[in-house]
Amino acid sequence: MKNKIFKATAIAAMLAASTAVWAVEPQVGSGETNGYKLVWQDLFDDEELNPLRWHVEKNGGGGGNNELQYYVDDSDNAIIGKDEKGNSCLILTAKREARWGKAFTSGRVNSKNMIAVKHGKVEAAIRLPKTANGLWPAFWMMGNDYDRVKWPKCGEIDIMEFGHSAGFNGRQESYFNGACHWGTSMPQPNYAKAHNHEYSLQDGEFHLYTLIWDEKTIEMYCDLDKYPTKAPYYKMGIEGERPGEANWCGNYFHKEFFILFNLAVGGNFPGIYDANRITALNDENGQKASMYINYVKIYQKGTPDESQYFVDPGDDLSAAGIEDVSVEDAPSISFGPSAASCSGAKAMEVIDLCGRCVGRGADSVALGALPAGAYIVRALLSDGRSITAKIAI
Repeated sequence: MKNKIFKATAIAAMLAASTAVWAVEPQVGSGETNGYKLVWQDLFDDEELNPLRWHVEKNGGGGGNNELQYYVDDSDNAIIGKDEKGNSCLILTAKREARWGKAFTSGRVNSKNMIAVKHGKVEAAIRLPKTANGLWPAFWMMGNDYDRVKWPKCGEIDIMEFGHSAGFNGRQESYFNGACHWGTSMPQPNYAKAHNHEYSLQDGEFHLYTLIWDEKTIEMYCDLDKYPTKAPYYKMGIEGERPGEANWCGNYFHKEFFILFNLAVGGNFPGIYDANRITALNDENGQKASMYINYVKIYQKGTPDESQYFVDPGDDLSAAGIEDVSVEDAPSISFGPSAASCSGAKAMEVIDLCGRCVGRGADSVALGALPAGAYIVRALLSDGRSITAKIAI
């Protein structure tokens, strides 16, 4: 397998020691089935969101979808906390709260340039708020080359999106979408499929949403832990790359993708652009609602087509019989007064702690012009492995 999990050196100023609080809800997921082995997980059991795994976004651009919220990093919009049953979760909260020209605030996190994977099984246990009408929760992925090629060329995999206007006929709690987007420009090719589930997925319980993705297909499942023989609610073929066909989906889904969670308000998906028509936030719920993520897990089979890029090794995998491994035979990253270098690297990059790529090179990368702060330097080796190091300037 390319890029086994490598040990990351902690940045003391960033990662204070925290005491794990184990959740009441079993955090087992669909498990190591059909040859898949657990390679990374975040159980969201620490006291704070790990900054080497997740970026809390701050923007009011509407996500390109005319959304009505401003994503903020306030103390209660995107946090680690407990639900009323004692489950420790990532909690994203939307509030009717005016901020910088927007009528609502909410939370969105991503793992860009921190946690990314090519092919495998990716899943999250999520407890949804009542979305009717106007809330738009999502669990999705985008190509980790986003900074270089932008959307839609980076590709997008939407594992779960609730809140579409087509479900406003009494199906709000069971009607959701899976989708993929790709292409070189707008309007982009895409394949979206709506699914009306046979029971409510907004019942106050956690439900598991799973992506199974390999060289041939992208498939998505709901509650695969409870119903392991259930058919996928979404399936798309991606076999083979076709360099001469810019719109062929297979050209865009055979690379590393990062993970996103967000709780949007209004916009194109619900078809609501007036804050007064958002009924999901009301006096009964105090004009706020939350999406709870109990855990996210990544599994792989170890086949040559898979790869992974983990700046942080994730929560303990020993229960699955997996230990973190360091690469003793790999070259190391060296630091000089104005550059970092790595003999044998075919590409290097520098990433700031907001997830932005701020420098690139071949076997070396310049550091001298960077402002003071902490950075992650990544070297991609010719054999497909990668190594990382952290530096304070």
